[in-house]
Amino acid sequence: MKVVAFNGSARKDGNTAGLIRHVLAGLEAEDIATEHVQLGGRQIQGCIACYKCFKNQDRQCSVKKDILNECIDKMLEADGIILGSPTYFANVSTNIKSLIDRAGLVAKANSDMFARKTGAAVVAVRRAGAIHVFNSINHFYFISQMVVPGSSYWNIGQGLNPGDVEKDDEGLTTMQNLGKNMAWLMKKLYL
Repeated sequence: MKVVAFNGSARKDGNTAGLIRHVLAGLEAEDIATEHVQLGGRQIQGCIACYKCFKNQDRQCSVKKDILNECIDKMLEADGIILGSPTYFANVSTNIKSLIDRAGLVAKANSDMFARKTGAAVVAVRRAGAIHVFNSINHFYFISQMVVPGSSYWNIGQGLNPGDVEKDDEGLTTMQNLGKNMAWLMKKLYL
């Protein structure tokens, strides 16, 4: 089994990446392979609503000038998908939003190709607005017919400057529990 995690932060080694690493450690401890994809510095264009994905039905977006189709391929190969985002004005980062919009439409156009994969949200926040980010990511999972594990709290870690989330004990415990729960769920579903 494998989980691919996408860090939607502009900071490759910021708080979102740190939280994702804690979840991945829990998965790796349960012998689940992981991959951590950094979207920072790699722009993903928003959906252009051409709907060619419905015509082509080739599990790819017709816009080829960015990394979105590489991301889709990684999502298809994985049993579990983690989307991590910082909280930008109480919403997901633009790269995560573009990934959700385009990969989600391609999935719908191709018989809900992410159905029954496992998905988890990871959210970094300075203070407020994280619940909307958490919900936005989970809405993508639910409309994609994916299975979502819970944790001991919402999957949120607090911190402003890179590394600050490492001081958020509850946030780190939540991420560690999320990794364990995701591993448990995947073993129940896929073994």
